[in-house]
Amino acid sequence: MISNDDRFLRARHTAETEREYAPMPQPLVVGVYDNHTHLEISDGENSLDYKEALDKASSVGVRGVVQVGTDLETSRWSVEIAHLEPRVLAAVAIHPNETPELKRAGTLDAALEEIGQLAAQPRVRAIGETGLDFFRTDEEGQPAQHEAFEAHIAIAKANDLAMQIHDRDAHGAVVETLRRVGAPERTVFHCFSGDLALARICADNGWYVSVAGTSTFKSAVDLREALEIVPRELLLIETDAPYLTPAPYRGRPNSSYMIPYTLRALADTLGGDVAMLAAQIASNTEAVYGLWDAEPVDTPRMHPGD
Repeated sequence: MISNDDRFLRARHTAETEREYAPMPQPLVVGVYDNHTHLEISDGENSLDYKEALDKASSVGVRGVVQVGTDLETSRWSVEIAHLEPRVLAAVAIHPNETPELKRAGTLDAALEEIGQLAAQPRVRAIGETGLDFFRTDEEGQPAQHEAFEAHIAIAKANDLAMQIHDRDAHGAVVETLRRVGAPERTVFHCFSGDLALARICADNGWYVSVAGTSTFKSAVDLREALEIVPRELLLIETDAPYLTPAPYRGRPNSSYMIPYTLRALADTLGGDVAMLAAQIASNTEAVYGLWDAEPVDTPRMHPGD
């Protein structure tokens, strides 16, 4: 018979284990890039600083990352890190869920103006994450999201940058906006969550589909079905770390070194060779963002606000 104390200890051990990072995967033979991560966000036990996270990623064949801003502070930090760390490129934007409050405060225009200024920096290669989120934002806040989304599209096109789209429960509205105002030449659906219909739209328009750890979840049958019809030349891969950790480690904090778990699961879904898929995705990623090579200059701050 199991005592109440035993049950308590087992529950506590399970909770502690779930906050630990997953073990290191087998290194990839052909390297790829994590095209969407948040190095500034700490999560889990023994949180990794940005350099430790990059070192672990490098050791398993992740050649570089796109560090993504979600507000002015994290966008500024992303630019700083990208200029100082050769394995990092930056994306800058105001996240759609941040826009209603900025609009109410009367500071949205100024924030978008600064994003436009940051976009001109040489190691900023994308505007993102921007888009529409009807899951967390109600109807009252949605006009601000639309306003900011269209402004971000304009910034991306003016600077010939890629755009990373955050699309949650808003597929139709995102597609309508892109068609109405014109999508940037290199448009990426970050953490693609669409169905067959959206996958076909992306394929028809040459929009990139970025695959995250969600594609490994048992419940993601429809998502995996949609990925099967995406042309290989439009596939990218990401972590969205520290979120969306792939199976079988779902619930633990994510990090760029876990890309191989998602890549190997994707190869199983598509029925292809892992190395060939990695080579295709690496080529696609460089076509979207350019090359990562640069020399580091100095030691940057560890986190925004330090």
